[in-house]
Order: sequence, then structure tokens, then C-alpha cells
Amino acid sequence: MFRKLKKHVQLSLDRARKPDGKHGGWRPGAGRKRLRGTVSHATRPEIQARFPQHVTLRLRDGVESIAREFLMKTIRACIRQAHKPDFRIVEFNVLANHLHLITEAAHKDALARGVQGFEVRLAKNVNSAMKRRGPIFAFRYHARLLRTPTEIRLALRYVLLNRKHHDAEKKFSKTWFDPCSSAAWFDGWAKPLYANAPWQSALLDMERPNARATTWLLTTGWKRLGLLRLDDAPA
Repeated sequence: MFRKLKKHVQLSLDRARKPDGKHGGWRPGAGRKRLRGTVSHATRPEIQARFPQHVTLRLRDGVESIAREFLMKTIRACIRQAHKPDFRIVEFNVLANHLHLITEAAHKDALARGVQGFEVRLAKNVNSAMKRRGPIFAFRYHARLLRTPTEIRLALRYVLLNRKHHDAEKKFSKTWFDPCSSAAWFDGWAKPLYANAPWQSALLDMERPNARATTWLLTTGWKRLGLLRLDDAPA
């Protein structure tokens, strides 16, 4: 006995997109789950050269901390080699599982190429130093345009003093500055930096790995709101 074949009906586009429990198509909650901390893959907006950027690079889960003294020489070298005519890393801070950068880029493609080139160079050299293999960075980098002097000042304070943000209960000396950041070469401190330890002297005497700022916002604009102090604590 032959089974009667079921007649198939072509669904309209609108109907195909509505879940009815019987047909395929879109369903609530279907598809790959977005991981916490990921950045949208939407097209990045255009940027203008006069606006610096605050870039955050996060490490993959399971990658050991890269904020270690024996790695900082390698990381600083990668930062120095990352500069291009249309891309510069002006300030930085290396934390256990992420990096903060203040950058200048001529346009969004220059920013993308500059950051991705830095990621590739850093991963290769850090892997070699740590005797490991595989990717280091997770997901896409996050970039936020800094359009006003206030935004610049807040971003600089957050980046350069970020370790105080994460270790709020730790007591820091009045002359302490972050050895994993570009604080030693920052020209916006309210008072000159002093060396009370050999590592501080070494950093202050070292050739700067970060580029000098060229935009008005980073060179002049934010300073009109007041220079930064070492005892500031970023919110």
C-alpha cells in the first residue's frame, strides 16, 4: 500500500521568519550564543583623525598574565614597532588579562590595520617568550572615540592609573607609578616623577616606546581641565 505524499507548500518570506513550531526558520534563542565580553561584529563607524581612541584588547581565557617584568621588554618593543604614519600608540597599560591603549589613527582602516598588526606581533613574541603556542587575544578589540577634553582626561586617568582601579585596597606610595604602563614617559603629571627605586630610575632613563601625541585633544585640550596626579584613583 502506497503512502500518500504530503503536499509541500512554499512559505512566504514573512511566514518563514515567524516561528510556528512546525517549520524551520528563525526561532527565539536559536543560533550561536554570544559569549560574555564579546564585541559586536557590526561595521565599525568611521573615525576622524582629530579624535583619539581608547582601545581595549582582552586575552583569551587560560592565557597566563602578561603583566610580568620579564615580558615588559618584549611588549614595549612591540609597541615601538607598531607605529606607522597613520597609526600611533600614545599611551598604554598592560594588565593581567587585558591591555588598554590610547591611540591616534588617520581613519578606521588605519586603526584596524594598526591594532591587528600589533596583536599579531605581540602574540608571536609573547608566545616565544612564554614558550607557548596558540592565540592570545580573544574576540575583537573594543575601540571608543574620545571626542572632548573631558573624555580624554578621564581616559588618560583610567589607563595610566588602572592598576589602582583594580587594587583599590592596596596601599601605593606617593611616588609610585605603574611600571607596566607608559606613565614614566607621560608629560601630563602635575608634579615631576621621582625615582625612589632602581626600577623607577631604569624606566625614567629608558627611551620611550610610545609615540608622542599629535592631536590637539591629547597635546593641549585636556590639560586645560587640570593635569593628572599620581594619587588620583580612577572610578
